[in-house]
Amino acid sequence: MGSLGVHFAIDGETATRLLSADGDAAVMAIVTGIEEAPDGVDHCDTDKAWDAIHRCLTDGLLGYDNGDYPLNAAILGGVQVHEDDDYIVSLLTPDRVRDVAEALVPVDRDRLLAGYRAIDVEDYGVNYGADDFEYTWANFTDVVAFFQRAAHDGKHVIFTVDQ
Repeated sequence: MGSLGVHFAIDGETATRLLSADGDAAVMAIVTGIEEAPDGVDHCDTDKAWDAIHRCLTDGLLGYDNGDYPLNAAILGGVQVHEDDDYIVSLLTPDRVRDVAEALVPVDRDRLLAGYRAIDVEDYGVNYGADDFEYTWANFTDVVAFFQRAAHDGKHVIFTVDQ
């Protein structure tokens, strides 16, 4: 999975629309509206680092159900609202956003590095190494700040990435 990931902080009405959307096309129409919102929606671009971040926070592998809550919910662990494999839209409620925000605070550089070292290099399949970890760390610090803002504001969060 090497596509660009983005987190968005959304309101309850938008979350309800996503959860009740009739099919993937309707979900994608809502996601496009979020991306193109004229007033701007708080978001966090994780570029391709989302993959390594998820692996670092879980068990070194990439999956929807791996690792332990709440750290596994930071990227892929929410409710999956897009059914086809070509796109991921993972939704967290405000309660889960708060749980993730709290769980991310103690994850320092050393802890993330330990998670990075647990990645199965063959499964990861990209530029594993010191430069990739620095890229992952820089994006991770943005994710932590984003979750703090979203939790403070009582927002839902979606993570999106195309495959």
